[in-house]
Amino acid sequence: MSQTPETLAGMMLEAARKAGAEAADALVVSGTSVSIEVRERKLEQAERSEGVDLGLRVLIGQRQANVSISDTRPESIATMAERAVAMAKEAPEDAYVGLAAANEIAQNPDSAALQLCDPTAEPAPDALQADALAAEAAAMAVDGVTQVQSSTGAYSRTTVHLAATNGFSSGYDRTSRAIYTTAIAGTGEAMERDYDGDSRIFQDDLRTATDIGTEAGMRAIERLNARRPETGAFPVLFDERISSSLIGHLLAAANGAMVARGSSWLRDKQGAQVLPETLSLIEDPLRPRVSGSRPFDAEGLATAKRAVVDKGVLTGWTLDLANARKLGMASTANAARGVSSPPSPSSWNVALTQGTQSRDALIRDMGCGLLVTSLIGSTINPTTGDYSRGAAGFWIENGEIAYPVNECTIAGNLHDMLRSIVPANDARSYLSRVVPSLLVEGMTLAGS
Repeated sequence: MSQTPETLAGMMLEAARKAGAEAADALVVSGTSVSIEVRERKLEQAERSEGVDLGLRVLIGQRQANVSISDTRPESIATMAERAVAMAKEAPEDAYVGLAAANEIAQNPDSAALQLCDPTAEPAPDALQADALAAEAAAMAVDGVTQVQSSTGAYSRTTVHLAATNGFSSGYDRTSRAIYTTAIAGTGEAMERDYDGDSRIFQDDLRTATDIGTEAGMRAIERLNARRPETGAFPVLFDERISSSLIGHLLAAANGAMVARGSSWLRDKQGAQVLPETLSLIEDPLRPRVSGSRPFDAEGLATAKRAVVDKGVLTGWTLDLANARKLGMASTANAARGVSSPPSPSSWNVALTQGTQSRDALIRDMGCGLLVTSLIGSTINPTTGDYSRGAAGFWIENGEIAYPVNECTIAGNLHDMLRSIVPANDARSYLSRVVPSLLVEGMTLAGS
């Protein structure tokens, strides 16, 4: 018998039944990845990995256990199933665990429509190295760049197959092609670094290595001669490169697992305003050629477009089956899992309503404040929403960029920050999180 991901999943389910499981699901993840890193025009590191990982979740009554292995021999799969059943018998009962009902699972999911896999052949290592070298050369060609910390070309292809005793069985392939470069400007204690990179499903969509290297170099030299900003209350503009982190905090707080534990700062905010009424946050896992897309979730439910926030109002929670049952709600088909863990809620592609002004226009309107281009560390209280992070970027004076800044801290509370955000119109539509630069009208800055 050919050991395809589908047949391996079937073997696990059959072994689980023979071992005494009442229900089970099986996840197979196989793939190849290649990464080539260069430094000073020489090969620094080359990595290639290939593997198959198997994950089996078994249920006996309201008890469950999860076991994973990377050995595809039939006898190993049988031992895996026996071990999982033995573990499940000793596990505590959980009233909320269980597979999806047969009428809940996705019917004939169309992964091809999502264009998750580039049919182009895997690039040769020489091609990846050529990209890394070209990006490095472009960064070094920027006046003021003294070295390139690293420049990498990478490729991966992954196959995922999920099957369960409720009748679900489907899978898809996913590819990724990437180039990343980190440039350093200046010397001694005055050195500054910055980066650029791109990752796409289709190789033809990837930005050029020269563009990426040049941008990394320009960003590095722009940070030279940085100083600390003033201390006080100022408007803060989160650059598009890092603005999605703010939306990430909202998504984390709307995660059903956090809400079910009562530990989310949004726990009482369903149906309440959490963003300006002109803004919506739309999740769409069915966008073609986007890394966060998928035709079904980790429990076999069909994914679908939904509004997380509709005209500023939080519509509900991000849910898998177990947390939906805890909260007396329906799953939003947002279950995610690895081979060694049971499902838990996760967000897919999201897009925030874009504004009508450019980033430059927002800078002009700021007067005096901080443009943040990188964030360092994190102190976020998930229960209260208190926010404090190290930041670097540029000081805005009289509506213009005056000088680079670093070694400062920005602080506020996510409740207030998110309700006052003003978006620019510069979001990149091909990202999984389409979020423009975001202006927060008032935050506390600790600088000099």
